[in-house]
Formats: sequence, C-alpha cells, structure tokens
Amino acid sequence: MSTDRPADGPVKLAKTQRQHLVAKLLAQHAVSSQEQLVGLLASENVSATQATVSRDLDDLGAIKVRASIGEAVYAIPELPRDQRAPEDHLRRTLVDWVVEVDHSANIVVLRTPPGTANVVGAAMDRSGLPEVIGTVAGDDTLMVVVAEGHSGADLAARIREMAGL
Repeated sequence: MSTDRPADGPVKLAKTQRQHLVAKLLAQHAVSSQEQLVGLLASENVSATQATVSRDLDDLGAIKVRASIGEAVYAIPELPRDQRAPEDHLRRTLVDWVVEVDHSANIVVLRTPPGTANVVGAAMDRSGLPEVIGTVAGDDTLMVVVAEGHSGADLAARIREMAGL
C-alpha cells in the first residue's frame, strides 16, 4: 500500500479500510504488540493510535497465539469451513436466479431478474470457489472476477452447468 500513498504525510483511513490493512499486516508479520502494529501501519503511511489499534484488534476478533518462535503474536482466527456456503446452496441460488451467463477473459457476467444480482453475488462470495476473486453486483447484473490461472470461459461453463443453463 505504501507505494500508492502520497509522500506528504500519513493518511487516516476509514475504519473498514484500516481494519482490512490490519488483518493483512497480521497475516504477513509476527506482531507481538499493539505498538508494533502502530509502527507497521505507519510504515504503510497510515496514521493510527494504540487505542484505535486496540479497538480494531477487538473488532477483528484477534487473539494472541504462540508462534513457532515461542513468542505470543496476534492472529485472526479463520472462519470455520462450515461457515462457507455449501455448493448445493450456490447451485440452488444459481438455478433460481441466473438467467444468462457470458464471459470475457477473466470476467464472468451473470444476468438475473431485477433486484436479485446481490443475492447471487453473496452466494458466489461465500462459496469459497478458488476461481473467484470477488464479485460486483448491480441491479440485474453480476460481474465475477476470475483468479489468475483460471479462465473466464471455464468458470462460465461451470456456472452454466450449475444453473442448468
């Protein structure tokens, strides 16, 4: 992130943006103290106090765990596998709401009845499909961004099959 920041001093991120960065930093570094995390944020040119970092860690559900080096470090527990939507939920959602599937390179576009693209997007996001980086939903159109190493054509075919199209 630091390469995208202006050189004129630290910036103050919105809470969700800052917490996303905090989670990313915890995944990349063995962070043993809130002060260390404040420093890592500063190295990303993000302004945050120890009190703010403390609230962020609490909001994110961070816990201290023993690292391989024996030191206690912050970690954010991963969601249990069963909190991901099962494939049959995704299949039912696709069957119920997707009326058309198209693709271009690493993008898959799904058409739905008006007002239902967000329902399909939420199911895709929670599906845990490795091909899916994320989705953007409008009113009746959903764009699915396909991960590097996968093709939009292959994912589109898989979605068509799951949707019964």
